[in-house]
Amino acid sequence: MRLSIMGVLLCATLVACVNVMPQKDFNLEKMAGKWWVVGFATNAKWFMNRKAGMKMGTSMMLPTAGGNLDISSAMRNSDGSCWRMTELAKKTDIPGRFTFISQRWNNENDMRVVAVQYDDFALIHTIKTKHGVTDVLNKLFSRTPEVSADVQKKFMQFSLDTGILSGNIVFLPRNGECAEA
Repeated sequence: MRLSIMGVLLCATLVACVNVMPQKDFNLEKMAGKWWVVGFATNAKWFMNRKAGMKMGTSMMLPTAGGNLDISSAMRNSDGSCWRMTELAKKTDIPGRFTFISQRWNNENDMRVVAVQYDDFALIHTIKTKHGVTDVLNKLFSRTPEVSADVQKKFMQFSLDTGILSGNIVFLPRNGECAEA
């Protein structure tokens, strides 16, 4: 009993315990277009101080000719300005799995599209590593600012299954949209 509890605790702190695979029939071309970031879940320390102020944003996902995914994200700040970030997620040998090094945060990212209905939602699981510290980040994307209760439940259960504490799973409030850059 004591050993199994220690295993669960070790698993929760290592976060890489669950081997999350991308959706089997992943189609890169169908990811193209605008997505709203409606859900966010992580146990990362920085999140505790920032989660109350986080708001919904958008991401444009554009497949490249080489099979990579160009992701441009934007979120309106409280002062009306826009926060923007662009990443080039490089394909791996596994469809739906990408890697990139964030220029803004200087961390390594192993990103997996674990569930997607291309006209509705996408659930993306990312393992982020910086200075030997690994965090899991789950994001729920939607084609509209609203998401169904069933999709919310799916996101919450997946986040719990990947070691995220229930208090660290948030559905983001709507926010003004940034104009295309």
